[in-house]
Amino acid sequence: DDVLYVASEWKGILSLLQPFCDPAHYPAATKKLIAYFEEAGQPLHLYDMERGYADYLRSCDFADFDVVADRDNYDYVYLSEKLISLAGRKLHSKKNHLNAFRKEHPEAEYLPITEDVVTQCKLELNSWYKQHIREDGTIDPFIEYERTAILEVLNDFDYFGLQGGAVRLGGRIVAFTFGEQLNTDTAVIHVEKADPEVRGAYPAINQGFVEHAWSHLTYINREEDMGIEGLRKAKESYKPEKLIEKFNARLR
Repeated sequence: DDVLYVASEWKGILSLLQPFCDPAHYPAATKKLIAYFEEAGQPLHLYDMERGYADYLRSCDFADFDVVADRDNYDYVYLSEKLISLAGRKLHSKKNHLNAFRKEHPEAEYLPITEDVVTQCKLELNSWYKQHIREDGTIDPFIEYERTAILEVLNDFDYFGLQGGAVRLGGRIVAFTFGEQLNTDTAVIHVEKADPEVRGAYPAINQGFVEHAWSHLTYINREEDMGIEGLRKAKESYKPEKLIEKFNARLR
């Protein structure tokens, strides 16, 4: 029926992304979703919807949906040239951090992620992971899931067709990142990790990756902040050009 449906299950609970199709197919696709969840005996929840489908559900004439904005999952989109130059008063502090890093560590070098660099990135990932272990030896399960996912990518980096970058300092990787081209004018950054003890490591990998890998594109999508206060503050501090709205919905 020219519609792509993507469902997931977490601890026995089904959830769904919006149907991917021409808007003309929204009514038929939505009816199929309702029938599918009724058959499964579960409430219908949809996540990460774009505004077009959210607006459709709000005006749906055969079902009553509660549609809400999901601010925690808005994507932050920046101009590539601004992330590279860090020009202007609003980004002055970022440029200061980067300049301080370069002054303090003139030997630091930017490297594209290759097979030789992957192993060193794994060591930095494990270091980042250990910093999140609690005093009682436990760790947030989502930190564990994130580490596992990143390792899966690094273990088969070429297969995923990604581009990556790293900053090496004193013989070790202190920051790494990877992403991919999303469309004709935008790249999306999936992961960025750095040693928080190295001042300026985050600005260095942020600026270096865009400059070396994505300077030919207009926009950089750095994904969402997940409602994490520190992450939101960091993403907002780079002054996004725009936010891409996301919406959730449930069938009443």
